[in-house]
Amino acid sequence: MAKAETGGYDRFPSVEKCISIGREAQTVVADMDGTLLRGRSSFPYFAIIAFELGGILRMAFLLLAAPLAGLLYYLVSETAGIQVLIFTTFVGAKVSDIESIARAVLPKFYSDDLHPESWRVFSSCGRRCVLTANPRIMVEAFLKEYLGADMVIGTEISSLGGRATGFVRSPGVLVGSKKAEALEKAMGEYVADVGLGDRKTDFPFMKLCKEGYVVPPIPQVEAVSRDKLPKPIIFHDGRLVQPPTPLLALITILWFPVGFLLACLRIAAGALLPMSIVYHAFLALGVRVRINGTPPPATDKQTNRTGVLFICSHRTLLDPIFLSTAVGRPVSAVTYSVSRVSEFLSPIKTVPLSRDRAKDAAMIKSLLEEGDLVICPEGTTCREPFLLRFSALFAELTDQIVPVAMRNEMSMFHGTTARGWKGMDAFYFFMNPTPLYEVTFLDKLPAELTCTGGKSSHEVANYIQRVIAATLSYECTSFTRRDKYRALAGNDGTVAEKKAGGGGGFLPNKVMGC
Repeated sequence: MAKAETGGYDRFPSVEKCISIGREAQTVVADMDGTLLRGRSSFPYFAIIAFELGGILRMAFLLLAAPLAGLLYYLVSETAGIQVLIFTTFVGAKVSDIESIARAVLPKFYSDDLHPESWRVFSSCGRRCVLTANPRIMVEAFLKEYLGADMVIGTEISSLGGRATGFVRSPGVLVGSKKAEALEKAMGEYVADVGLGDRKTDFPFMKLCKEGYVVPPIPQVEAVSRDKLPKPIIFHDGRLVQPPTPLLALITILWFPVGFLLACLRIAAGALLPMSIVYHAFLALGVRVRINGTPPPATDKQTNRTGVLFICSHRTLLDPIFLSTAVGRPVSAVTYSVSRVSEFLSPIKTVPLSRDRAKDAAMIKSLLEEGDLVICPEGTTCREPFLLRFSALFAELTDQIVPVAMRNEMSMFHGTTARGWKGMDAFYFFMNPTPLYEVTFLDKLPAELTCTGGKSSHEVANYIQRVIAATLSYECTSFTRRDKYRALAGNDGTVAEKKAGGGGGFLPNKVMGC
């Protein structure tokens, strides 16, 4: 056993010394914080859940309790400190909301913190178990869905009437000997081959394995690169851009009221000022708008030519606003749904789709006769560098098509949501200190690449998807709007789609991605 090599129970070799070849039939048991993940503190992930459950107030409650949790953790016991974090994060929250956040929000942050050496060993084993002090409800979705864990043993939170009480169920927080007892109960007489941990309180369960290895605390180690992850994370939700450390959480809490007032001012400038000067107003208010390429001139209503149809990649609900800002004139937009708040604040004409293909086609043709129009044929937003499957309906309606590649940068809050209230999307985007929107106008489609020139609508849609993806250095996928809500909801997506104002009738199933 590995402990014999080091001459003592309390010492194990470093994980770098673990051979990962030929372990396909073996079982690995690993801790999470500081082992599978580089970070040894679980506070950032509790803070994410707190913010998603109760906004800035619940995260402030967690931050106020953090010093007490730290004192108990280091001076009394790990168990006491973790119990404080669990109580302040979960008390009174709906269990279904916690599960939703764990499935739709946390995987992105966890995957960005995956330890390369631990993952090398963990992924080499055919059977994988994770043993953690974190609440199981908080980590299980990520570990099973994205890391291929066969078993997740974690602290169980108690609930009453579908809401978390903030307390934990027997046997309590899984720390030290309780981890070992939980592993023995789950494994029975079976002995795991490899145990991975990062601190002394992990040694009891590591002792039960045939081999044990310690993951040393090396903060500067680089996380596993995205191309080596077993499964790409295409969809994720949540408002926070970065996992908040205590300092970042404090900055976010202090900035929130200032940011909201600034967002109101920015929205008022975009809604009330003439579109020809909105660019300069945004610049004065700290909103960066970067324009690449040459936007087409406004449609001359004296000619018989219909308006230009701008085909955009979809980053946020503000895409049509920033496109209008870039061209210096209002451009009408069609969308699946628009909240009353967004409709009231929008400085451009916004028309919701009926999800009836014939009616939507007639409506779009009518709008093009009035002037220029913008459509985001992905139908929904994706935060990762992917483009979702494009609808082909627009290609049948006009040959005046200009592709537009949209890109944005946010440092504090995401301006999109699937679980939350979409009416706040614009506010969250504009609450960022210095957000950026980059609008890149590509060449107008030549006649031979349109339906008029003999191409099918699917060929046109896929071509536009490819050129926009190439401009942004994104990948094309065949995922659709419905796929997104199905993935985030964890079932058929019906509930999540309705909550987000989703539908699916506009997306034809035959259009394939690149």
